[in-house]
Amino acid sequence: MRAAFFDLDGTLADTRVDIASTVNHARRDLGLEELPVATVVANVGCGARHLLEHSIPEAPVPYEELKGMFLGHYAEHCTETVSLYPGVEETLDELARRGWRMGVVTNKPRVAVMPILEKFSLLRHFGDAVVAGGDCVELKPSPAPLAECAVRMGADRVSAGDWMIGDNWTDMRCAENAGVNGLFCGFGFGRLDDASFDAKADCFPDILRYLKAGR
Repeated sequence: MRAAFFDLDGTLADTRVDIASTVNHARRDLGLEELPVATVVANVGCGARHLLEHSIPEAPVPYEELKGMFLGHYAEHCTETVSLYPGVEETLDELARRGWRMGVVTNKPRVAVMPILEKFSLLRHFGDAVVAGGDCVELKPSPAPLAECAVRMGADRVSAGDWMIGDNWTDMRCAENAGVNGLFCGFGFGRLDDASFDAKADCFPDILRYLKAGR
């Protein structure tokens, strides 16, 4: 059975406003001016440290304290405005019908991942196959989180017929590093940079064009 690994931010869900609001909440607490949503969102995709060090580079406190401020607030507010992209639920239902195993591989901290997946009842598709930032020593673009997700699916390893689906260069490089197919979500808010991909989806249901029967 083949596997499909999904990124979260910019792939399954539009999380931009809640992320930017929490970053700006931390900036206000530190006596700093707020940033435009687009400025904050440009720093999403490479994990919490990258987001905070690039969105609050002038923070007058150590990183671990800043991280605690951010995650403490975000855990409580990460589902306020979040929405699934159109067609996500129907597409996941169809992939399940086609026999695909599915998991989530994200650099987003687990404290924010699980409330979002629970809000939209997506764990019925993913079960324990959710690997978040901090679950592995390395983040995407390392192939390690993807390999860990495969194990949580009950597989020994990833296979060449599997797909990594995401909207950021980290996802496509992760796919390349793991030896699986990369499906770039052009509707998301990530950056491709100079990464390559095997297929592109202009909307979430486009995924069904490339992921046929999974058995």
